[in-house]
Order: sequence, then C-alpha cells, then structure tokens
Amino acid sequence: MTVSRCTPEDVPELVRSAAGLFAEDAGRHDPRMDLGWPAREGTAYYAKLVDDPGCLCLQAGGGHLVGRLRPPDPLRPGAVTAVLESMRVGPEHRRSGVGAELVDAFLAWAAEKGANEVTVRAYAANEPALAFYRARGFEPFELTLRHRNGWLSTVDPAH
Repeated sequence: MTVSRCTPEDVPELVRSAAGLFAEDAGRHDPRMDLGWPAREGTAYYAKLVDDPGCLCLQAGGGHLVGRLRPPDPLRPGAVTAVLESMRVGPEHRRSGVGAELVDAFLAWAAEKGANEVTVRAYAANEPALAFYRARGFEPFELTLRHRNGWLSTVDPAH
C-alpha cells in the first residue's frame, strides 16, 4: 500500500473519507455530532489544510490521515505537539497494515517538524480505535468526562 501526501486534486476524496469517518465513528458514538459537516464544510476546510505547511494530509487504502502542529501553549511551553486530527482506513483495507503506515508517516513528519509529543483523541467507547492507537505507542494522557443527563436544564441558575 502506498501512503501519499494529498494534493488539491485529492480534496474530494479526502472529503469522502472524512464523511465515512463521521458516519462510522461519530455516528455511532456521538448523537450530537453534525454528520452533514463534511458535505457542507469539508471541501473548504480540507483544501486549506492541504496547502498549510503546518498540516499533513495523507491518503492510502481508501482512507486518510489529517494531522497538524499545535500552536505553542504558554501553559506548556516545553511541549511541541503534533495532533493526529482524524484517520480512517477504508473497510476493504482494514487490518492490512494501512493504518500503521499512515500513523508511521505522521510520526515521521511530526519528528521532522520538531514535535516532542503527539496526541490523538478517540471515543472512549471505540475500543478497536483505542487498541489500535495503544499498539502504535500512544498511552492515556488526559481524560475528558461528560455528564449527559440533561443537567443544564435542571441546574438552578441562582446557585
């Protein structure tokens, strides 16, 4: 399988892959996710990333990987962070090593850019994704907890 850097001509395929990721991942794990975002906003969003030297857009195996360098954070001045923003491998190529190739290419790019840490976010309920990232050397660093029982409508604003 060949991993290649996306060009402006690849943006429609990048949008299709992102739409697949939204449907397969967010569609299962986040009922509030706007699954129509890739169709409405994806072309402009990904076209901008493809041309940004602080971003990396890759394609392989009917899928994609999008990563970017995070701007410096004054709260963590020693951290140069590369963020794996999204990744998907087409169903017909899963478990063939394509995902590992995409991540390896991203890690090499991050190192070339001077990153000393790399982050990725995944839904806590997506055990296959968590297992994949752990196998590639990622480990838990921060944890986001969510309360979804409509507490905002029951909180007394006077307190």
